[in-house]
This record gives sequence, C-alpha cells and structure tokens, in this order.
Amino acid sequence: MDKKEIKKRLKELLKDKRYIHSLGVASVSRHLAENYGYADPDKAELAGLVHDCAKNLPLEKMQQLADEGRIPMDLALYNSKALLHGPAGSVLARKLFNITDEEILSAVYYHTTGHPDMQLLEKIVFLADYIEPSRDFPGVDNLRRLSEISLDKAVLAAYASTISHLLDTNAFIYPLTMEGRNDLLKKMEEGL
Repeated sequence: MDKKEIKKRLKELLKDKRYIHSLGVASVSRHLAENYGYADPDKAELAGLVHDCAKNLPLEKMQQLADEGRIPMDLALYNSKALLHGPAGSVLARKLFNITDEEILSAVYYHTTGHPDMQLLEKIVFLADYIEPSRDFPGVDNLRRLSEISLDKAVLAAYASTISHLLDTNAFIYPLTMEGRNDLLKKMEEGL
C-alpha cells in the first residue's frame, strides 16, 4: 500500500488532531533519519506515519489486536490504552497496511515505552513522537534543539521528561521505560 492510501486510511481511523500529529511524526522521523544517517528515510517516514494507527481505538479493540498478534505482555500493558496502542498498532499496521518490515513494526510497538537496546529507527520514532511540531509542553523546544546535536542525549532527555511527568502526576511508570532509560544511560557512560 502506498503512502497516499495509508494517509487516506489513517484519516478515517484517527481524530483530526491525532492525524496531524502523525503527519508531524512522519516528517520529523524523516528529518532525524537523514540527520543521523539512517539508511532509509522513506522507511523512517512510514514508521512515523503509522506509529499511532491504533491510538483512537477502544481498549477492547486494542486487546483484540494484541491477542490476534499473539503478543506476550503483562497485565499493566494489556489494560492500558496509553501503553497498548503501540503493540496493537504494530499488529494493525501489518493487518491494515500490509507492513511486514519488522524494523518498522518494532518502532511502532515501542514508540511509547521504549526498551533496552533500542535500535536506530526505534529511537528516531520514539523521539519524533515526542518533539513533532504540534507538541507543546515545557521543555519541548530544548528537546528539539538537543535532537539536532545528539540523538542519544535527546532520547535520554525524553525518557527523563516522561518519567518526571509521571512522578509529578503520581502515575504508573512502566518498567520497560525505566529499563530503556537505564540501558541507554549505561551505554552512553561506557561510550557505546
């Protein structure tokens, strides 16, 4: 399926604000891919475009997709719309858009939580989701500037911002997010 058809389907699936967000993530993903030497900016753009394809689905539909995809997960992930839309989106992207590229599907799956040993495309989509032009929160402009200097430092700052926000609102912090942050920090300290 070509990008024009995917955009048409996404426009039907998503609320207007979420569709605009997805276009922004696609654009920033392409930019970051070009900036950090990712081999296929078109693929990065596609991953950014479809990253939230399941976002506006009801939780029950997300769970159904996760079950169909036989995705192993804990109850915290399975019962959270905010977290489950990534894994469910990876199944929906395969099913609805015929995307079979595992790198794209992994970037969709982990774009909200992150995880240890993130690959380049995963980092790109994770960060693009955080800093795309329609995002407006304290510190986002600093993150955008940092994203032009160091992808890893910007991803680490995005982790820190997310964790800080979750702490401030007394919200659950998904363990994979902490593990991803700690893994990246360790690798940066070791110069890997």
